[in-house]
Amino acid sequence: MKVDYSGYKDFLFERRGRVLTVTMNRPATLNAVTVDMHEEMSRLFYDIGMDDETYVCVLTGAGRAFSAGGDIEGMQLSRDNPAIFERSIHEAKKIIFGLLDCEKPMICRMNGDAVGLGATLALFCDIVIASDTARIGDPHVRVGLAAGDGGAIIWPQLIGYARAKQYLFSGDLIGAREAAQIGLINFAVPAAELDEKVNTWADKLANGAWKSIKFTKMTTNIGLRQLAHSMMDACISYETITNLSDDHGEAIAAFREKRKPRFTGL
Repeated sequence: MKVDYSGYKDFLFERRGRVLTVTMNRPATLNAVTVDMHEEMSRLFYDIGMDDETYVCVLTGAGRAFSAGGDIEGMQLSRDNPAIFERSIHEAKKIIFGLLDCEKPMICRMNGDAVGLGATLALFCDIVIASDTARIGDPHVRVGLAAGDGGAIIWPQLIGYARAKQYLFSGDLIGAREAAQIGLINFAVPAAELDEKVNTWADKLANGAWKSIKFTKMTTNIGLRQLAHSMMDACISYETITNLSDDHGEAIAAFREKRKPRFTGL
């Protein structure tokens, strides 16, 4: 099936042989995910999965960041309008399930910081190759939200529960070199070598025994798919509760006023 990507507004698509590079294209805001971009993302990985011309997909961000995660204006919209947040709940599940169900190997080209939802997108890819100046982290708690978009699922599977809780509870960012050392990502390379490393792996997979590779991915993902399907409703339910919390409202106000939030636990 030939897929038409022309309807996407916040993503760029570039094909190199069997390799499709998908770029989040909001560099001025560090590729923060808006309400509209979130909806597009909920369709994206299903379209890639149906694309017969694509054997391998590279996911990256335009500019100096991979993705800064949730857009602060989108957070306010979701807080003020329950219908928007309800739609985002359905979309959030489709994003994670779409990544896990897509047979095409997904390579994350982590050109810069991957934060919040950006980190979740990166870590649900099959291979993560980062610039050694990039950082990764899930600071949902720093904006008064539960880590409901999939971070609570994937982090413990990659680095164990003790370390995962350390980073999810604190929201601290990890440098790419340390992230590679602890097994959170695959590679951290100098920025000048990032494209070469990504292309080497993309070509290796695209020119390999492709059916064997894609079916190995699907077999390996069985446990993750079961886990995601068993956890996502609870993850999103807890994030929904915190979306209406005083602390989340305070975090949004503090961001706009360029000050530290004063959390009360409410």
